[in-house]
Amino acid sequence: MVLTLLPSSSMPSLSIWEIFSFDSFAHAFMFAVLTYLMVVGLKKQHTFMRVQLYAMRTAFFVSSMFGIAIELLQHFFIPGRQGDMVDVMSNTIGCILGILLFKWIYKM
Repeated sequence: MVLTLLPSSSMPSLSIWEIFSFDSFAHAFMFAVLTYLMVVGLKKQHTFMRVQLYAMRTAFFVSSMFGIAIELLQHFFIPGRQGDMVDVMSNTIGCILGILLFKWIYKM
């Protein structure tokens, strides 16, 4: 969360394409890691069996909503940052990649 709330001027810029900036890549990477680790944790807990059964859906939903909340915080409360739909898209793509990584590693 701290990294996503840093001012954009402190982020390096890679001008390959506008949509594939360092900021977008960083968002996708961080949310892939977040979602992957959340799925692993939810699958390994044995207290709430329903959450364990729907771990991927739960992790996707929580991570996606967290990404949207961060963008809203940036837009309304952080000077020098603006909420951006490209970041929301990058966060969501990262969530999907985290789930795909989990499925690939655990062969599910």
